[in-house]
Amino acid sequence: MRDVAVRPYRSEDEALLFGLARLDRGADERTLAVLERETVFVAEIDGVPAGYVALDHQENAVRVDQLFVSPEYEAQGVGRRLLEFAEGYAISVEASVLQVVVHDDDSRAIEFYRGRGFVPTGEELLELVLPQGP
Repeated sequence: MRDVAVRPYRSEDEALLFGLARLDRGADERTLAVLERETVFVAEIDGVPAGYVALDHQENAVRVDQLFVSPEYEAQGVGRRLLEFAEGYAISVEASVLQVVVHDDDSRAIEFYRGRGFVPTGEELLELVLPQGP
């Protein structure tokens, strides 16, 4: 597995991340709003952006709003590394859970999140209970 570095989003990433979103489900105005409003981290392999995660902090929860991996970097640990970073971020802001909404027909995503400890808590909602500080 290649080394995956994660860093905060920079404004010059916008076009690339918009392109990744378009590959996945079609980018739109919502994608741009997410990039402006939410906490976004970018994964890189050898200095090349390979994916990103957008996080929405709500009271005691952090929700994974978008997690995209470029098709050329799939199965190289990018998604796993982004999710680990999201979990660390959620713990750092003292959230009690990390949430993700996954459509019932997206078995690949459900398997990915369930394999990382997420459990169903509502219709299309999965949660990971986070460790609490002392």
